[in-house]
Amino acid sequence: MRKYFVEQMIVEMENNPDIIFLTGDLGFNALEPIRERFPDRFINVGIAEQNMVGLASGLALEGKKVIAYSIASFASMRPYEQIRDNVCYDNLDVKIVGTGGGVNYATLGITHHTIEDLAIMNVLPNMKVLSPAYSWEAKEATKAMMKDSGPVYIRLGKSPDANYGKADFAFEFGKGFVIRPGRDIVLVSTGNILDIVEKTADMTEKATGKTVAVISMPSIKPFDEKLIVEYAKIAEGVFTIEEHSVIGGLGSIVSSILWNHSVPKKHFHSFGFNDVFVKEVGSREYLLSLSGIDSDMLTQKIVQIMSCK
Repeated sequence: MRKYFVEQMIVEMENNPDIIFLTGDLGFNALEPIRERFPDRFINVGIAEQNMVGLASGLALEGKKVIAYSIASFASMRPYEQIRDNVCYDNLDVKIVGTGGGVNYATLGITHHTIEDLAIMNVLPNMKVLSPAYSWEAKEATKAMMKDSGPVYIRLGKSPDANYGKADFAFEFGKGFVIRPGRDIVLVSTGNILDIVEKTADMTEKATGKTVAVISMPSIKPFDEKLIVEYAKIAEGVFTIEEHSVIGGLGSIVSSILWNHSVPKKHFHSFGFNDVFVKEVGSREYLLSLSGIDSDMLTQKIVQIMSCK
């Protein structure tokens, strides 16, 4: 996903000489094309994310469009006060880019896990929040972010191998995409676990004989309430799946929408990381499995919930 982000940033920086790219001492074997093409507009601020966001704010006040790039946990949490008080309060044209969202840096422990970022960014006034699932969404989300003139947080992960795009897809803030049609059960996801969700849909259809829709939500704020309500009113069950805490993320957003729109009672459950630190160390797949975010366990739980009266 980072590759497509970098490719689009080169296009954006070629077209706009006011774009400045800041990085918190990372991006090696990834950001070199930007640094080499635009050496006077690429600044490595070192391991100092608070200073990076402060610098980004000052540049934005001088009319620059600024990218502040780091590992998602450090991009979102370490400089949170500066993002809130400087970037969002003054509604500045600063884009916070968090790479390796979720547990994409699983082997480096909880300091590099990012399962709170969507929640804490979503609550900030003026902030828009993007969480693309695969290469097309990542590239199009980058385009949309760079057209916007205010604060944006984008979470990048590792793209699944499959391409889920369709010819009629057109990216915009506040829009979700129906990856797979269906009426009986709706699976709503965000971020780069779309491959797990698609496999879960296949297995759930076989296990229940019901049709299963899959909706990808790359725009967390603003959010496509209309699409969720439309599908939820018809479906027997709605389930959210995310590589994020079950508190404050996609599940919280969807449950609030269902309540606020008085959608008739449905089977509903949000799948994600529980309210605990994942202290085990291993691959991303291992940590997801430990937390019940794999197709076998998701299918088993969905079938169990759907069988309840």
